[in-house]
Amino acid sequence: MATLYLVRHAKAEEHSFSKEDFYRDLQKKGKDRAHRIAEELKEIIQIDTKTLAISSTANRAIQTAEIFCSVLGYKLENIQQTKDIYEAHFTDILKVINNVSTNYDKLLVFGHNPGLSNLTNYLSHSEIELATSNVSILELEQGLTFEMLAGGTANLLGLLK
Repeated sequence: MATLYLVRHAKAEEHSFSKEDFYRDLQKKGKDRAHRIAEELKEIIQIDTKTLAISSTANRAIQTAEIFCSVLGYKLENIQQTKDIYEAHFTDILKVINNVSTNYDKLLVFGHNPGLSNLTNYLSHSEIELATSNVSILELEQGLTFEMLAGGTANLLGLLK
């Protein structure tokens, strides 16, 4: 069965007029928490050739992806980056997921709220709110690929927080 891991970026610098939102970097506290949660995820996921990681191109998202992928043993140069996840509605994030090849059965998506929380809730009929660095773990219904993923077709297996 295919499994989807939706990862909200770690705690970033506060908003300011001196730096655009897209370029905000992670705080030390955010990096530490991301590393801790990635270690928890490492106990659950087995990285292999059927695993894909996709990240928003915003600094805080790609920095979070790099922390998680380093801990998990996923090659950083294999992280696919797309601006389509940045400030995206959950249906736009779902479009990115629906374009994932059937060669993959594990997908990590690094992005932002409210899109990732809303997507988790849409896919699994849940009511969760992802805090920074949190991971929702969703298992697709038997026989479904990421291309077929739609509302109510996944089960929320758990949250890492």
